[in-house]
Amino acid sequence: MKKLFIVLAVASLGFVACNNESANEEAKTDSVVNAVDSAANAAKDSLGAVVDSAKAKVDSTVTAVKDSLKK
Repeated sequence: MKKLFIVLAVASLGFVACNNESANEEAKTDSVVNAVDSAANAAKDSLGAVVDSAKAKVDSTVTAVKDSLKK
């Protein structure tokens, strides 16, 4: 009887340990996804600023060329 109790106790601990591990993995996955999303948004914002700056420089150059051609 004692052996059966020990075997059942070990088996129940195994089931509990497996159940907690999957919940932790899901939480880790969510945090990784959030980190990747925030990094992607930061890169997108940074790239948008560079593109806007380049567009402003091109527009000013085009305006200068148009003005010089009019004279």
